[in-house]
Amino acid sequence: MSDSRREFMQIASSAGALAATSMLSHQAIAQQRPSKIVAISSGNGVPAVTKAVELIRTGADAIDAVIAGVNIVEDDPNDTSVGYGGLPNEDGVVELDAAVMHGPTHRAGSVASLRNIKNPSKVAKLVMDRSDHVLLVGNGALRFAKAHGFAEENLLTQRAREEWLRWKERLSTKDDWLPAHSPDDADVGVFAPYHRHTGTIHCSAIDSKGGLSCVTTTSGLAFKIPGRVGDSPIIGAGLYCDNEIGSAGSTGRGEANLLNCSSMFIVEQMGMGKTPEQACLAACERIVKHTKMRRLKKPDGKPDFNVSFYAIRKDGEFGSASIFSGPKFAIHDGNQAMLLDGKHLYKT
Repeated sequence: MSDSRREFMQIASSAGALAATSMLSHQAIAQQRPSKIVAISSGNGVPAVTKAVELIRTGADAIDAVIAGVNIVEDDPNDTSVGYGGLPNEDGVVELDAAVMHGPTHRAGSVASLRNIKNPSKVAKLVMDRSDHVLLVGNGALRFAKAHGFAEENLLTQRAREEWLRWKERLSTKDDWLPAHSPDDADVGVFAPYHRHTGTIHCSAIDSKGGLSCVTTTSGLAFKIPGRVGDSPIIGAGLYCDNEIGSAGSTGRGEANLLNCSSMFIVEQMGMGKTPEQACLAACERIVKHTKMRRLKKPDGKPDFNVSFYAIRKDGEFGSASIFSGPKFAIHDGNQAMLLDGKHLYKT
């Protein structure tokens, strides 16, 4: 046998063994029955997980439960990162993104750059249930929402307007418009996007039938370029669910999660045997490894931004992790809702 053929056979054998191991891990997780109802969310989601578990206990499907949970935050004018009261784009207009995914049917729906509709998570579910599409954007998403009875309303609160005006008054180089630059350029204007206000809410849950579902909803990066879409409405980036393995979602720098397909990566890592916490940490490590642009790094080479991940596995185990310490996550373990510290790669 030639050396090249021998090398090929060795690679093929290793790949086959890895695939078999992955399949066994998937089957082992799928055969485990969840010991209890579980809901996980980002740190602003204690009311969301509480509501989700409350509804699941009445027999609700997990997807309806998690959407009802995040609706509480979408409706809250004091949360400036989601729904009504969310901080606007650079033109002073609130644009919302959201996605949902239903584990038992492996379906999903999402909307992006949606204006004048308070609850984009509800519209995302309608895209899933009442269209043959997964993602609708901009005016098309608005027209679809209005066709299903959603009323337009002004989402810019006085508090959000004042924040936008303060940003406009200090603008100079602190925006998202960049000159031509190379990967080695560190001083490209001022890297301010993720020193600005960010925030999102993700919620995943397991219902009483063992069904997994998830939702992510956001007003996106404050003062973004109009039309900017982050990871939240993108299936596989801002959220992902496989009913035989688990569910995951993210908050933080959406561009990093888009480039790394982070949520799907986490679910696949759980499918290969990692715990939810280990899988979330692996996603953080993947982003750090793939951050090449100097303008996105601190002087010590670490990312100059943060991301956080939240995951639950089919058997009910849960976990959360961030690149840097600080973010908390909300969990309802079937007995009570708690706000816990997530794991991290680096201490802030």
